[in-house]
Amino acid sequence: MNFRRPKRRTFTESSAASDMAFLLIIYFIVIAGFNVNKGFLISLPAKDSARLIRREDLLRFELDGGGNIIFGNEKRERSFAEREIRSAVSANPNLALLLTVDPLSPWQSVVSFVELAQDLKVDSFSFVMKKESP
Repeated sequence: MNFRRPKRRTFTESSAASDMAFLLIIYFIVIAGFNVNKGFLISLPAKDSARLIRREDLLRFELDGGGNIIFGNEKRERSFAEREIRSAVSANPNLALLLTVDPLSPWQSVVSFVELAQDLKVDSFSFVMKKESP
């Protein structure tokens, strides 16, 4: 008596390939849900809007080429800037913070200052690059 053995099916012929594809799709959908991008949430003004700011509402800081904070033509510490901004925000809710950045200033200094402004709940923040002198 000869028994016939069933023919072995390959991976692609069986339903295992479609099951595996389905599980991989589910896996990537679940993983994509955990990918959280963190960044700055800055509300930008509308393209055609113009906002007038009074001089009393403007607080100016500078970052020099070494990343140092300059206020009133003097080099200041970050703690001074934090106190100054905090008191200005509490005294004036319409405060606009202006940061002038030297092109040689390290980017991390700029990011740290923007984070400081965001942490202190400054609603209006602007920065501009200092023009290089010829």
